[in-house]
Amino acid sequence: MKLKDRRVPVLVAALAAVVVAALAYVLVGQNEQQALAARQSEIAAKSRQVMPFDLERTTHRFAKSATGGVQTVTADDPADAQQVNLIREHLTEEAAGFSRGDYGDPASIHGTDMPGLHDLEQGHSRIDIRYTEMPAGAQITYTTSDPSLVKALHSWFDAQVTDHGQHAEHG
Repeated sequence: MKLKDRRVPVLVAALAAVVVAALAYVLVGQNEQQALAARQSEIAAKSRQVMPFDLERTTHRFAKSATGGVQTVTADDPADAQQVNLIREHLTEEAAGFSRGDYGDPASIHGTDMPGLHDLEQGHSRIDIRYTEMPAGAQITYTTSDPSLVKALHSWFDAQVTDHGQHAEHG
């Protein structure tokens, strides 16, 4: 068989390998998307057991900063007094708990292996945690000079945005 005659089967085999690899990549991506959707559905169900406000009528925002970040929860309709009050009550309690190193609510929703959680619990005394009311809800500001805790807060924020899906965003 001539060299020229052998090139066609080699090219066909190479093309087949590329097609198989591309299909595998697509299938892996679909599986990852399905797993993420299942995780977000699970998180939404657990959130309803912990958070008194309606996830479908509120939005969580997580804005990172050089010294920590700001977690904001607002009612999608600022005139929805019930949601605004529920947000404020919940974030008041959360800020007080976080100041004591009690991150039990996030752990019960996201799991005890949630990124950043252990470091925040252990380093709570080195994080200034402040609750502030906003017109449509409330926010918690986290401030620290400890770079490892800033990193933990950022990881914790990222995990919450991913887990809460359509109910959360980076601010």
